[in-house]
Amino acid sequence: MAVRLRMAVHGVRNNRIFHLVAVNQRQRRNAKPIELLGVYNPRLKPGETTKTVEWSPERIKYWLKVGATPSKTVTKLLQMGGILDPNTSLSPNAAAQRSPPANPETSSEATHVPSSEPSAPSSQPTAA
Repeated sequence: MAVRLRMAVHGVRNNRIFHLVAVNQRQRRNAKPIELLGVYNPRLKPGETTKTVEWSPERIKYWLKVGATPSKTVTKLLQMGGILDPNTSLSPNAAAQRSPPANPETSSEATHVPSSEPSAPSSQPTAA
């Protein structure tokens, strides 16, 4: 069973609460999770200046260790919280940072043998 760490949406409109859950990746967004790992409330209470996330870092690290794949949003939250390293392969920017596959023309297997025939004269006129 492939497990994914993702956000489940709860609450009424304009007052959403997001649960960080471990769930089978083939289940719908708000399906019953395997485990609730955290709660993110994006609404600021009066007098607060920062948004908070309540989570269990030990359980999140456990799920990552056994092979759960975090969604892009969860990966960003885990990096901001210091649970994931920004340079990890799970980073959403990691795919963009990877080098493109090698060209077959530049690979070591492809070799170019120059021909011994003289090249054709260029068709561009030269200044005399």
